[in-house]
Parts: sequence; C-alpha cells; structure tokens
Amino acid sequence: MRVVPIRDATATDADACARIYAPYVDDTAISFEVEAPGPVEMAERIADAQRRHAWLVAEEEGAVLGYAYGGTWKARPAYRWTCEVSVYLHPDARGRGLGRALYDELFDRLVERGMLVAVAGITLPNDPSIALHGALGFTEVGVFSGVGYKHGAWRDVGWYRRTLAEPPATGPAV
Repeated sequence: MRVVPIRDATATDADACARIYAPYVDDTAISFEVEAPGPVEMAERIADAQRRHAWLVAEEEGAVLGYAYGGTWKARPAYRWTCEVSVYLHPDARGRGLGRALYDELFDRLVERGMLVAVAGITLPNDPSIALHGALGFTEVGVFSGVGYKHGAWRDVGWYRRTLAEPPATGPAV
C-alpha cells in the first residue's frame, strides 16, 4: 500500500473538505447536519479545531482524499481532557487504510495537546464506521435511540470511547 502524506489542514483545504463532506450531509444520515457547510464555514471549523485540538488532511498529488479532526465534546471544564473525533473520506479513497492513518496521526496530535479520551458518535447502522473504530480500539459505551430525525426516519446514535493516554494517578492540575 502506498503511503499518503498526512498534514495539518489550513484554510486553503476548506473547499476540498467541504466537497468531501457535502455528500455525507446531503445523501446520508451519517451526519445530522441538514445543510452542508461551504468553504468559508469549513475554514472557520478548521481554524477552530486547530486552536485546541487538531484537523488533518490526507493529500495525494495535490488532492485532498480525506480529513479527520478532533473537537470539544462538552463545554464544561471537567470534560476538557475528552474530545470528539470524526473522519471523512472521498468515496474513491475508501478501503485504502486512509481512515486508520488519519486517525492514528490525529490521536498522536491530540495526546500532544493534552487529550486523554476520544469519543465518537456513529449514526446507526454504519458497519464500516463501527469496524474502523473497533479496529482502532474504540469500545461501545451506549446507544442513544431515536435522537435524530433525518431522511424520513428517527435515527439511533452509538457512542464509542477510546483511551488516548492514561490519566495521571493524582488527577490533573486544575
């Protein structure tokens, strides 16, 4: 398998990320957004993720094939060592190990920034995403039944958790 370079995303990647994400919003229930963000909003999301967490892209021959990012899971201070993660790939890039590669690099960046736990919400059913997260050490912690309505149906969301780094025995300095 050929190695695809992974790097920090910048505002110049916003259009490519928006184009990758749009079909997930428009054509599936994978994302609960109902209107796909354009490049300007995507650039804002990239900048926001880069401030505290990370946003990475996999790029081959100048084309962004996918991206992964971490973001705030909950706003309250006690959750500040936990982040929510997501990965999205261009359809032509699936099955090449890019989701795993993006997540592996993302997890390293998140640990460097003090994150201890990653969580992922997966709209069910979604066997490929469940398999990817399971292969990366995520375990299911619960299912929120019927919490989102999209494309004419109530949707369940499975929540998955992965330890990124062991917490200090005495607790973090506050």
